[in-house]
This record gives sequence, C-alpha cells and structure tokens, in this order.
Amino acid sequence: MATVRRTLELDAETDARLRALSDARGQEPSVTVADALALLDSAADESDLDIEEDLRRLREFERTGEGVPLEDVKVWVRSWGTANELPPPKPRKLG
Repeated sequence: MATVRRTLELDAETDARLRALSDARGQEPSVTVADALALLDSAADESDLDIEEDLRRLREFERTGEGVPLEDVKVWVRSWGTANELPPPKPRKLG
C-alpha cells in the first residue's frame, strides 16, 4: 500500500496516549492511528445499528440484573486461537 506523509498536531495528553497504545501493541503510531480510524469507521456504519435490539437487551438486563462482566469477556477473547480456548462466558447476576 502506498503511504502518504501527514503531519498532525496533537496535544501532549493525546500524544502520550498514542505512544502508550503503540508501545503496548508493539507497533508504530501510524499503525495505531490507522487501526483507530478503521474502528471508528466501523462503529459509525449506521447500517449495523439495531436500536430495537439494544433496547430489548437493556430491558432484559433491567429485568434480570444479569450480564457478562467485561473482564470475563476479555479473558475469553484472550483465549481465542490458543490451545486452551475458553467457552463464551455465561451471564450472571451483577452488582
């Protein structure tokens, strides 16, 4: 892919966050920015929005108080592609 040199002005806090993310991922800041743009673009794709489904899930959570904690999801996702891949976490009573 052809690259284009572009200069961005960032405040010190944003620059520090970009460098920390890039270092943690072991990649150049330009790759981190490209990944972030791809994520933002996918999140902005309104054709994937299903407000009714989101509302249904919210009502179900309010009714049951059950959900899957984010940390459980992170552990599950980290196991993907490993020899010890975990099953999806099950909802449980939260709070």
